[in-house]
Amino acid sequence: MVVFIMFDFLEVSEFLLFLLPGAVESAGIVACSLALVRVKLRWTIIIPAASTLATIIYLIRHMPVTFGLHTIAGFLLLVMFLTKGTRVPPSSSFMASFISYAILASLERLMIELSVMVLKTDINNIMSDYLLWTVLSLPQGVLMVAIALLIAKIRTPLEGMWRIR
Repeated sequence: MVVFIMFDFLEVSEFLLFLLPGAVESAGIVACSLALVRVKLRWTIIIPAASTLATIIYLIRHMPVTFGLHTIAGFLLLVMFLTKGTRVPPSSSFMASFISYAILASLERLMIELSVMVLKTDINNIMSDYLLWTVLSLPQGVLMVAIALLIAKIRTPLEGMWRIR
């Protein structure tokens, strides 16, 4: 009985540890995609959508499937969200999602390089430490949100683009 309780606690704590930076990162991706297609950033929609996306990505990452499938699934779910939740055509949704994921990949690469230089360690050591790896992903999520806000400032949102009330 104690073993099962401890196992569940470890799974829950791992999930919560993933969800914080994962939800911030997903919020940045969703917001960045919306800003690129000139949809007004409505955080009351973005936060639940990002949390759902992060949860689905977490579940896929822990399935016995090919590594990277969670990224493809997240990408396709984002395209579907943009297409169904806004008045953006599928082709524009696809491009905005692709650009957002490309920005995220660039930020992740930058964060990894900086982490290796600052911590003076090998990337394998960083990746094997789940807590460190998770904490290091939080700044790239915050940067994604900042980039989304900057894009939304430059590309003025159009009125009436949301289908969701």
